[in-house]
Amino acid sequence: MAHTLMREMKAGVDPLGPGNVLVFATGVLTGYPFSGSGRNSVGARSPLTGAFGCADVGGWWGAELRRAGYDAIIIRGESPHPVYLQVRDGQAELADARAFRGRPTAEVQEAIREAMGDERVRVAQCGPAGERLVKFACILNDLRHAAGRTGMGAVMGAKKLRAVAVRGTAAPGVADGERLQAMARAMARRLREEDTALTELGTPGVLMPLHLGGGLPTRNFRQGQFAGAERLSAQALNAGPLVGRDSCYACAASCKRIARTGPPWEVDAAYGGPEYETLAALGSLCGVDDLEAVCKGHEIANAQGLDTISAGVVIAFAMEAAELGILAPPGGDGRELRFGDGQAMVDLLQAIASRQGLGELLGEGVTAAARQLGPRAQPLAMAVKGLEVPMHEPRFKPGLGLGYAVSPTGADHCHNLHDTYYEKPGRGVDGLAALGVYGPVPRTDTGPAKLRLYWAASTVRHLNNCLGVCNFIPWTPQDLRDLTAAVTGWDVSSLELVQGAERSINLARCFNLREGFTADDDRLPDRLHQPFAEGPLAGQGLDRAALERMRARYYELMGWDERGRPTAGRLMALGLEEFLD
Repeated sequence: MAHTLMREMKAGVDPLGPGNVLVFATGVLTGYPFSGSGRNSVGARSPLTGAFGCADVGGWWGAELRRAGYDAIIIRGESPHPVYLQVRDGQAELADARAFRGRPTAEVQEAIREAMGDERVRVAQCGPAGERLVKFACILNDLRHAAGRTGMGAVMGAKKLRAVAVRGTAAPGVADGERLQAMARAMARRLREEDTALTELGTPGVLMPLHLGGGLPTRNFRQGQFAGAERLSAQALNAGPLVGRDSCYACAASCKRIARTGPPWEVDAAYGGPEYETLAALGSLCGVDDLEAVCKGHEIANAQGLDTISAGVVIAFAMEAAELGILAPPGGDGRELRFGDGQAMVDLLQAIASRQGLGELLGEGVTAAARQLGPRAQPLAMAVKGLEVPMHEPRFKPGLGLGYAVSPTGADHCHNLHDTYYEKPGRGVDGLAALGVYGPVPRTDTGPAKLRLYWAASTVRHLNNCLGVCNFIPWTPQDLRDLTAAVTGWDVSSLELVQGAERSINLARCFNLREGFTADDDRLPDRLHQPFAEGPLAGQGLDRAALERMRARYYELMGWDERGRPTAGRLMALGLEEFLD
């Protein structure tokens, strides 16, 4: 993705202007028949951050694009009126989308399938929030799978491209079908017989462990525990609104939730159900313990095309600003705005998507909103490089804090280290042995062992993104090598794959440097350095000096200079000579 954006786009383009380039791309392994292969990426210069923008997403759309005969789609310029792109078996054409303006995503998907005469058409679309240029608008695949971060939906909306609809009928060729099938079957058995929590609880299964450990983001990151956590838990979801489970292409792990409720919220199951990030962002972060209200918030986000992480952070910011008297009159719309008000959370989601009232301000993202409200509001804005912080607490996971700081997209949890997964012996640690991690590393460690662990774990996650493989499926680097060989026939080594991921990381860094970002942008909000006042982590903050040491050593480990710039030698070692200054 970074390579394409660096070559196809000039520096300094307006992210919402015709000069920005929007790329939909599959990975090397996207769309092949094994668990975790249903991923694709969307990239552009982010309108939310001005930095490298990229979002990865599951579902069936990426596999369908591969079946249609394409590895990627590059969108340039801007249409004079709303359109959508039809892609069928090697053919592509634009169609009029003016009738779709402002309509929710389910209605548009149904209308596109009817127009194309095929219920099997897969649709990626930006939603009304993207059309209205909400800076954290996302792109929805199949209504339920979000390319959520960095505002790619707003880029799509600015180009007046409402959707990309794909239908393909040609299965991609495989070099060694027997080998691939054997690996696919073994992983499917493991997911069904051993690693069953992913299907039974899905990502909501981490909410209670984070709460009990003191790392559940609560009331705009002021606390790490939430009194209403059990009412938002996977167990509560399973016992209440859950009506089904969903999966991605060829995947044996049905980790996606499907929720439906009756009055007063009337949640539509067509939009799936909330992941952990949504439960925390619209729930504990906003002090809301009404699970059905959170499910309604999820439905609104998917119907309108909003990233629930960024939306939850800006709403929690607004609640705290109102509490402190910074946002006045209360709520900005004549309504008292306070933590714990589920109706206010739902109303603000609608206001943001429609750019009405307070939603006009919040739709710019938390950093811009805080800047407009003044100096007292700025410490309340939980973002890195302008991207709102996800629902994982750096005071609980210090390695993750380093990842937030140095990530090319800003605060990102997907290509990051989750320290708790590697603090005990097990598959997490064992899977990184090929990259030099030979044993557990304590959660609280911030020394060289944690740096090596961060490099190994985050590099593998970048590799997954490059290959188009899901982070939740426990393929090891050796497995990824074998899968790549089976699909492509390449005699590839794990080292070659790791170097490919390192190229991706370094090119994204070069993109940001080209756009004016520096080492000074590799920092966290002050609040995340402040100790908790209560709970299991009382008195603990993420030590600022420790993070500075980690950052400096990470630069050295990566072959970057003290300003965070990849050295000429490092770029040459990775075969990236064309990007030398």
